[in-house]
Amino acid sequence: MEELRDARGMTEAEAIARYRSRNYPKPALTADIVVFTKEEEKLRILLIRRKGHPFIGKLALPGGFANENEPIEQTAARELEEETGIKGVPMKLVDIFSRPGRDPRGWVVSVAFAAVVDAERVTVQAGDDAAEALWYEVKSMGDCLTLSRNNNTIEISELAFDHEKVLRKALAMIE
Repeated sequence: MEELRDARGMTEAEAIARYRSRNYPKPALTADIVVFTKEEEKLRILLIRRKGHPFIGKLALPGGFANENEPIEQTAARELEEETGIKGVPMKLVDIFSRPGRDPRGWVVSVAFAAVVDAERVTVQAGDDAAEALWYEVKSMGDCLTLSRNNNTIEISELAFDHEKVLRKALAMIE
C-alpha cells in the first residue's frame, strides 16, 4: 500500500523530520488544586501561603509545574502532596486557565482540579513552596466571596495569580 502524502507531497516520516519545534513557542504547564471540606455545614478551602516569588507571602491554591513527560493528573497529585501533605485523594477536572499574563514569569497554562476531603481524615502540613497550609472558610454574599480564618477575612481577589477565577469555577462545580 502506498504511503499517504500531504499537500506538499511528503510522507508522514518526511514531514516529522522537517518539523522544527523551535518555530512553535511552548507554554509552561502547571496544575492548581482546589481542596474543599465541609465542617459543621461550613465550606472550607485549603490555601497555602507562598514561600517564594512571585507573590511571596500571598495566599494561593496548592499547585506547581509539571515535570517533563509527567501526566498532568500526576502533577496535581504530586504538588498537592508536596505542598500540603495530602495524598491519595480523587480529583476532578475543573478547567484549563491560559489567559496571557496570568503568571508574571511568562506563558503558563494551568489545568485546575478539585477535590473534596474529610478534614478529620487528612493531615495538612506545609512543605516545598508553601510556608503555611491552612483551611479558610468560604463566605458568600451575592457575588462577593470572602475567605475567613481566625477573624482574618480577605477578598478572594487578593489570592495570587488568577486563583480567584479558578476558585469561582470550582465552587460552581460543587454547588
